[in-house]
Amino acid sequence: MKSLTKLVALLAALVVTAAAAQKFPERPIRMIVPLPPGSASDFLSRTLGVPLTELYGQQVVVDNRPGAGGLIGSSILSKATPDGYTYAMVAPPHTVAALLQKNPPYHPVRDFTMVTEVASIPNILAVTPGLPAKNVRELVALLQKDPAKYNYASLGTGTLAHIAGEIFNQAAGVRTVHIPFKVVPDVFAETIAGRVHYLVFTVPTLSPMVRDGRLRPLAVTSARRNPAFPNIPSIVEEGLPAAQSAGWFGIVGPAGVPKRIVAQLAADVKKIIAQPRIREAFEKQGAEAALDSGPEAYDKLMKSEYERYVKLVKDVGMQIQ
Repeated sequence: MKSLTKLVALLAALVVTAAAAQKFPERPIRMIVPLPPGSASDFLSRTLGVPLTELYGQQVVVDNRPGAGGLIGSSILSKATPDGYTYAMVAPPHTVAALLQKNPPYHPVRDFTMVTEVASIPNILAVTPGLPAKNVRELVALLQKDPAKYNYASLGTGTLAHIAGEIFNQAAGVRTVHIPFKVVPDVFAETIAGRVHYLVFTVPTLSPMVRDGRLRPLAVTSARRNPAFPNIPSIVEEGLPAAQSAGWFGIVGPAGVPKRIVAQLAADVKKIIAQPRIREAFEKQGAEAALDSGPEAYDKLMKSEYERYVKLVKDVGMQIQ
């Protein structure tokens, strides 16, 4: 009888232990944003952070760690403990920034656990109001006439704006001057003042400037018009389909995050971005929710994107630092 009692107690303890092991999260979750406040990654992290906090009863803390084109934030994540409590909202700069280093601090795929893609966001090609170009065709003609005279802005080497700017330049057949900035307000101030001539930034980042008329939008860099700005033509409509560019944004953790936690977080994020209020918030900022993603799909995407950007860096001739 004693043996049976001990066995029952042991089984009960195992059940309690298993239940405890399944409980997640038990403390706040850190979401690193490798770019500054006002960026698309920041917008998505904060938009997701509120409903995740409500769902888990634990705070999702957005931690902006900008610098070096996203290299700093991703480097911090790569060294984090893979216990399921530290993640980052990354975009193509996560990959490109590493490819531009002679001695990269991390491998964009091998050193991370892919959780899920969250959204894809196209860019807006915009110019300073004083530039005599009213459409893409006129801008291309202007740049081709004297490319060394003109410049475009980004938030640093290897950032999404840098990548998109180079994709546009390649399609237009020009090589203009790249001017990297550290923060978004400086980019806007210099572009409005006319010292920066054009830029290719994500829809959420440029929305305030475009809506207020402080920058002149020429096109969204997608095949079709964006719901957030239906009056802005697509880059395909403007006759430059090779200049299409869009950023994928997704959640990654350090390598080795337990699969059960990855699966749970991915499933919870998918439920949240499917909610009408979240999708509406995304669409207002020009973002399309990635409803068909998940750990396996996102891992496949990241591997294919890695190969794509290896080729882009070589073809465009981006400088290795």
